[in-house]
Amino acid sequence: MTDRLPLSVFIIARDEADRIARPIESVIGWVDEVIVIDSGSNDDTVAVAERLGARVIPNDWPGYGPQKRFGEDQCRNDWLLNLDADEEVTPELADEIRTVFAEGSHARADGWRIMIRDMYAHETAPAPWAYGYHQIRLYDRRKGRFSSSTVHDTVRPEPGARIADLSGIMAHRSIRSLDFQVGKYNRYSGMQVADMRARGRRLPKFRLLSEFPVSFLKAYVVRRYWKYGWWGFILAMNYAHARFLRVAKAHEAELLERTRPS
Repeated sequence: MTDRLPLSVFIIARDEADRIARPIESVIGWVDEVIVIDSGSNDDTVAVAERLGARVIPNDWPGYGPQKRFGEDQCRNDWLLNLDADEEVTPELADEIRTVFAEGSHARADGWRIMIRDMYAHETAPAPWAYGYHQIRLYDRRKGRFSSSTVHDTVRPEPGARIADLSGIMAHRSIRSLDFQVGKYNRYSGMQVADMRARGRRLPKFRLLSEFPVSFLKAYVVRRYWKYGWWGFILAMNYAHARFLRVAKAHEAELLERTRPS
């Protein structure tokens, strides 16, 4: 299985020079093309991506969903594999994808869900208990595409589309550092509030009291952060604060709306 698969990989990125090599290197040797959609990087993201063999296409940032839909349109194959700049295909997942294409069994589904598991800077592989979630990332764009939401980037299969699961995992290196994580949570909570208000959604005030403790327990117990020891305690606290920040910003927006002159 040395031939390149009729598969396009696309990655959206901005200022990812320190991370963009991993996703590209995890696929560049066995897929037909790797495309990076760059939304105005000020670092060496473009140079690194091009050096590794990716085709870089600039596009101003329109939001998560629209940017991924733009990426879909740039691909020359109908079968697509989407990676984020902080993700990488593990060797086991690469072998599995190559096998299903070699056998032709990829066509028995229109979209394949992949388990994406968190991996931290001090780790060499995701822990067996690491928090993860399934998402459709390998798919036929004729049977489904990314949503147009500016905040939520999820493949929406067409009615009747066949969905199956791959057993390999994708490693998710979402946290460069705690400083980076706090900044990311702050930015993303603001985008979430803007999206909720655009859809007319309001959060009940009691969540100002319940959001932090409930979110901490969700992260520490349900997501099994406790298994990481003190590191897991830190992660759970940050997650709870991020969830509280979303509710707090929503309340702040309502207060400002009331005092704004009509």
